[in-house]
Amino acid sequence: MKSDQLPVILAADVETKQARLQQALKEAGLCLPPEADFLDQLQRVMAFSDFVAESLMSDPALSADLWGSGDLQKPATPGQTHARLATTLKGTLGVDDLAVRLRRFRRREMVRIAWRDLLGRADLAEVTADLSDLAGACLEQALSWLFHRQCAEQGTPVSFDGTPASLVVLGLGKLGARELNFSSDVDLIFAFSTAGETRGTDRPVTNDEFFTRLARSLIQVIGHPTDDGFVFRVDLRLRPFGDNGPLVMSFDAMESYYQEQGRDWERYAWIKARAVAGDRPAGEELLRRLQPFVYRRYLDFGAFESLRAMKLMITQEVARKGLERNIKLGPGGIREVEFFGQIFQLIRGGVTPDLQERGIRRVLAVLAERGT
Repeated sequence: MKSDQLPVILAADVETKQARLQQALKEAGLCLPPEADFLDQLQRVMAFSDFVAESLMSDPALSADLWGSGDLQKPATPGQTHARLATTLKGTLGVDDLAVRLRRFRRREMVRIAWRDLLGRADLAEVTADLSDLAGACLEQALSWLFHRQCAEQGTPVSFDGTPASLVVLGLGKLGARELNFSSDVDLIFAFSTAGETRGTDRPVTNDEFFTRLARSLIQVIGHPTDDGFVFRVDLRLRPFGDNGPLVMSFDAMESYYQEQGRDWERYAWIKARAVAGDRPAGEELLRRLQPFVYRRYLDFGAFESLRAMKLMITQEVARKGLERNIKLGPGGIREVEFFGQIFQLIRGGVTPDLQERGIRRVLAVLAERGT
């Protein structure tokens, strides 16, 4: 779509953006890829995304990099985002350098994903999966880098019998379901495998202290705004006891909390939980331990009352904020569709394993197949 085929108001905006981009390229001693196909695509994408336009202007080499790599023409293959980020992080000099590299990588990948989305080359499933994989890669590799640095300072965490201890980063919400969109934050819960203390140092610390510091470092690197923005906004309110709770908990402590104090809204949140970084096999074990809390082994009609109360609170909040026509929060919106599907998961998931899915689209498909 060329600028003379756009509505007048968009065509003028594109011309302004292109002029600014050309100036940025000139100052950097660079030029746009000359292919007509690229220039046509660039005009369309810049017409509909200020983010892409601003990203290309702030990093003039980005357009040539993306076009020359071929990444705009084809979907990412499994593991490709992790591999790209690993290459980007080679030779990282310190925490500040890590933060810069992560943010610039995130910008590159966001432009790539948005480009394919706006040109109709990626469907919804590809876009949300790519965004979720991007978040997972950033969390995984930042955590690994920070863990090794901290071990050099505080020793290696182990259990009291010497077994290695590890941290698991659990993603809930859209991250857990691999349904992230461009504006999503990431809902995280941190858990570590076992109590103990660090070894290989003259001043050992408890595993609780070690992993609390590690989690704080990860949150800072991922979520703290800098001149390059943030990687992803981090939301920690779904953890046990919410904002008043500890940042990390051991598996045993977490299991005890949910058995003794877990509420239905927490069951609702844990439906989408997934180990997204750290010791993933240990994370899968924790999820198995918590499954009886999330999915009852009987038709759980007792959850009706709490679900009604939850829905009433949501409805009242929407009315209070005047969001009745909001596509996400209003009646018939995205949140209500998700709520509908997850009600069936909470009530019937324990006796209908097909409903034990994280993604809402698959849940709705199962309900349709069963004629629910």
